[in-house]
Amino acid sequence: MFSKLSLTVTSALAILAVATPTPNTAPAGQCTTGELQCCQSVQAATDPSLTNLLGSLGIIVGDITGLVGLSCSSINVIGVGSGNECTANPVCCTDNAWGGLISLGCAPIEL
Repeated sequence: MFSKLSLTVTSALAILAVATPTPNTAPAGQCTTGELQCCQSVQAATDPSLTNLLGSLGIIVGDITGLVGLSCSSINVIGVGSGNECTANPVCCTDNAWGGLISLGCAPIEL
């Protein structure tokens, strides 16, 4: 009797573990498309308040894929876990040529 109960509980837990959704984030060491950044804010490129800012900088919104990070600074992979942590939004971005003000083509990562 207890073996059937044990088997049922174990099977149910295994099914729940497999079916649990996880966020679509990459590990910090697998940022192959750009540089690790810690951004104070991350928004969709289509956000109306952001499109005005991007337009004033001459950035064409239609060309942007991924998220846009605002007020970003670099993260050192070696420093992850040793005081150089990101308490805001860790992301991997493809275009960081805006002096930390804006990073384009960002995707969330796990540190």
